[in-house]
This record gives sequence, C-alpha cells and structure tokens, in this order.
Amino acid sequence: MKTTVELSDELFRRAKAEAALRGRKFKDLVEEGLRLVLQTPRGERTQPSLDELMAPARGVVDSGVADLASNPKRLKGFGRGARRNR
Repeated sequence: MKTTVELSDELFRRAKAEAALRGRKFKDLVEEGLRLVLQTPRGERTQPSLDELMAPARGVVDSGVADLASNPKRLKGFGRGARRNR
C-alpha cells in the first residue's frame, strides 16, 4: 500500500542517509521502524533515563575519586534543588 507521510527535512535527510549507509531503500527503513515500534509493548516505549543514556560513559573520566559515581555522599546536594553556597 502506498501512503504519504510528512517528515521534517532534517529527519528525512537523516533517515535517507541511514538507509544508504545500510545499503537499503528508504521505504524499507521506514517499514522496519514501524515494525519495531508496533512490536514493542506500550509500557516499554518510554524515553530512557539519563542514567541509562550515560551508562556507557561511566568511568571514562578519571576523577581521582574511586567511588565518585556511585557514592551518595559524593552526590549530596548535586542536581535539582541544590543550594549554592553564598
């Protein structure tokens, strides 16, 4: 079946380039994407957390503090609601 879908120029260019890099047609990439979305249960379609996104980067920078990323003591006051020293 044929249909018309409106995409932003940037999304179209990225998808077209990805299809070319994979040696596939654009329509095949779109079809694969739709199949992946439809086969994933709805509850699992949430955005990944920052923790999940950053997992591969953990340990990349050597801070000199061995437990910096996992010790709650080191993270106290970090992030939302943190008060600045005045």
